[in-house]
Amino acid sequence: MTEDVDERDAGLAARRGLDEVTVYQPAEDSGLLAEAAVAEAHGRVLEVGTGSGWVAERVATERDLDVVGSDLNPHAAQQARERGVEAVVADLLSPFRADAFDAVCFNPPYLPTDPDNEWDDWMEHALSGGESGRELIEPFLADVGRVLAPDGVVLLLVSSLTGYDEVLELVEDAGFDHEPVVEESFPFETLTVLALRRALRSTA
Repeated sequence: MTEDVDERDAGLAARRGLDEVTVYQPAEDSGLLAEAAVAEAHGRVLEVGTGSGWVAERVATERDLDVVGSDLNPHAAQQARERGVEAVVADLLSPFRADAFDAVCFNPPYLPTDPDNEWDDWMEHALSGGESGRELIEPFLADVGRVLAPDGVVLLLVSSLTGYDEVLELVEDAGFDHEPVVEESFPFETLTVLALRRALRSTA
């Protein structure tokens, strides 16, 4: 187990790259989210944590949809705009109005990180999911139903490092049904993109 953690931390360092890198660039997880979004998104689309805007650009281009990107990192919002993506600086879903989007995509920061090892830089914000890996997933799921249109879909990337079953429990507690859209296994984690739709409640 320790060896796996060391390998993961080495990967985290590699993803940070050079000191001047301030925006998360497309990687395997980005490709999976883009694949799922191209297949499932419709109407007006929001990508939370858009990073460089690569996923948002693909969805807009390949599906001819109206896509908005948001990111806490102003450098990321700027890079996304340079790709032609309408992008705003925002903390998760806070500035958006109710029922505004037909699809919401999110590749959250999900690497479990010891608080003593936090770097407190923009790449840390893009990668670290706190001690559990679910620090951003929990508030996202608690609020995404507010901005989602009644027949909307949420596309959430989940890593096995965050506790897949624990994420599913959060999803169900937030009132969503879930189904995997795409999944791929790597040496130290499995990545899954879930499609979340409002659960149908029985009237009986």
